[in-house]
Amino acid sequence: MSQSSQQEQPVRLSVENIGGISETTVTFERGVNVLSGRNATNRTSLLRAIMAALGSDDVSLKRDADEGSVELDIDGETYTRRVRRVNGSVVLDGEPYLDDPELADLFAFLLTTNETRTAVLTEQDLREIIMRPVDTTAIKREIESSEEEKLRVDEELEELAAVQQRLPKLEGERATLTDRIEETEAELAAKREELADAEATVDESRSQQRAVDEKMSELGDVRSDLESVRQELRAQRESLDSLQADHDELTTAESELPDSPAGEIEEIDAQIDDLRAEKQSLQSELNALQRVIQFNEDQLEGAGESVLEDLVESSAREGSGNVTDELVEPSESVMCWTCGREADREHVEATLERLRELRQSKLQASGDLDDRIDELSERRIEFEEKQRQREQVKRRLHETEARIDSREERIEELVDRRETLEEEIAEIEETVEAMQTQNDDTVLTLHKEANQLEVDLNQLERERREVVEEIETMEAELERRAELRERRAEVTSRLTDLRTRIDQIESEAVAAFNEHMETVLSALEYENLARIWIERVDGEGEQGRRAEEASMFALHIVRESEDGAAYEDELGHLSESEREVTGLVFALAGYLVHDVHEEVPFMLLDSVEAIDSDRIARLIRHFESYPDYLVAALLPEDAAATDDEYPVVTEI
Repeated sequence: MSQSSQQEQPVRLSVENIGGISETTVTFERGVNVLSGRNATNRTSLLRAIMAALGSDDVSLKRDADEGSVELDIDGETYTRRVRRVNGSVVLDGEPYLDDPELADLFAFLLTTNETRTAVLTEQDLREIIMRPVDTTAIKREIESSEEEKLRVDEELEELAAVQQRLPKLEGERATLTDRIEETEAELAAKREELADAEATVDESRSQQRAVDEKMSELGDVRSDLESVRQELRAQRESLDSLQADHDELTTAESELPDSPAGEIEEIDAQIDDLRAEKQSLQSELNALQRVIQFNEDQLEGAGESVLEDLVESSAREGSGNVTDELVEPSESVMCWTCGREADREHVEATLERLRELRQSKLQASGDLDDRIDELSERRIEFEEKQRQREQVKRRLHETEARIDSREERIEELVDRRETLEEEIAEIEETVEAMQTQNDDTVLTLHKEANQLEVDLNQLERERREVVEEIETMEAELERRAELRERRAEVTSRLTDLRTRIDQIESEAVAAFNEHMETVLSALEYENLARIWIERVDGEGEQGRRAEEASMFALHIVRESEDGAAYEDELGHLSESEREVTGLVFALAGYLVHDVHEEVPFMLLDSVEAIDSDRIARLIRHFESYPDYLVAALLPEDAAATDDEYPVVTEI
């Protein structure tokens, strides 16, 4: 089946023993789907079943069942979640649509307990909600890695700049050496001609002349060896001086490095482990508290089918009145789920509010633990960096000392070799002088001069070869400059993007909220409500928060008086309808900024009864263009106000 054909197929959801649902199968068309019904008709249970299939763990098992399941058929694929009761706890497994449901839980599953909606209603930190999916620690580490890479590239470019500056000098040396070689070659040729003329006038035996020539040739070889030894000895001593200077610098650098206590990193790791364990315990308490809150909210909304049936049978046995009617009909009291007796609704709601406040305080405590873990992680990185620098200096110091020892050993060998060659030259010269006692002194002098010119020529050619090799090496290195500059530009661009990524996300979130809030308020036509907008402001942040996280989102409410004058109001003065709309638009801003539609095909909407029917219809029209599937749970009168073209589900 082609991709386009798959997208035209409706989504199929099969549910068994989830929430108040025993068993049902529902299909959804692309676009808006309306779940129409009164309270206690399992609309919320169906939405939570969708959430479970997509990957959320915010789902409950039917009270009288030990197992349940959800199966979602979408785009030719099937995703399944199984729910089991194990030792009093609900356990989920299977293969959901999402590997990580965090984005969906925050910005796509907009039920009454959605954290993004409640953050607006309870005036929490809006920036923290938007930035939660962003791993700022990973961004910071990537920034540090990119800065180190940029530093390495800059150092290489600086070295190449130094090479570029040295290159003209070497080219000048090459030209000078070439001129000297040509001069020496011409002088040597002239000297050989002069020697040939002088030898022609000397009356000596061929054997004696041959012996002298051989000895003179040997003398030239030894002198050439001696010059090579002297040249290498100078180079080795220069290298030794440079290494000793490096050794002094490294020793100074080592003494200036701060000490890093050996046990500091282990102590920080232990503290991080303790904080993580504390957070895990706190998260378990939060999960349990959330289930209690959700259950009580469901009780206030309306009891599930199984609870109603149990109470009806109990009432029949005791000879009481129609219990089902009492539960369904509006009443100032509710049935207590722990004792089965009626309880004052206001008391239950007050207790539920205290539970919500307790949940909020624990959420705040969890955030504080995250901040402390981040601080300790940063300290650990600092200590590791100090330790890495010290180890690097020590390693370089050790390598330098080894190279110094090697140079000193080689210098000793060269000094011994030089002395040996000097003694050998002296011996050969004495031998030649003895052999030349009967020859013309002029021939001997010319031989010595010619030999010396040959030695000089060999030395000049060797020096030129070394200069040429060095020039070729430099030119090869300089060819890397374009690649290094391109790499530096890439790293610089990445650093700019990383450093501004958080600011960009915050700016986009604020812009998205302000734009959509203006559009929605214009469409919903709230009386004397001129504008609701968010402003990014700098602040000190909460205790333990890093400097780069110190910005805040300030929510502004602007109203108009009867005479048209604008004035700023407080969030607490908004009507419940206005506050619900604000929370939903803020969730939409997060949905757009984090591109949730690319990962999550569904957006779920529930508990909008505080908004009047006509405005609900307009709000849905504004939201429907963003997700592939928008499923809204509405009361019958609210569903009737929506477009007739929307598919409506009334039986679950």
